[in-house]
Amino acid sequence: MKTEYFDIPLVKNEDKKRFEIEIDGHFAFIDYKEFGSQIALVHTETDPELAGKGAAAAVVEKTLHYLDDKKIVLLPFCPYVFAYIKRHPEWKRIVSPKFNGYEEL
Repeated sequence: MKTEYFDIPLVKNEDKKRFEIEIDGHFAFIDYKEFGSQIALVHTETDPELAGKGAAAAVVEKTLHYLDDKKIVLLPFCPYVFAYIKRHPEWKRIVSPKFNGYEEL
């Protein structure tokens, strides 16, 4: 994650069912669905003003830290999140071993 994003807080926006960070009035976010002690991350997006600036990677990393801290098991359905974990295999530790595609991480 770029250092400029370190101090930006992650918000779990329960009304919109997404994890988000706000940068200069623009958002990077991940839509989620909760299933008891598991959470499915289903879609990552940034406002166009943040495209190519590392905001998507920052919201993913902050979300993974949040899930790890809370001991929440991850189902990475979002292709961006899946690819991020594949590039950073240390995060596989929070992915459900029952996740279809677990062996590909």
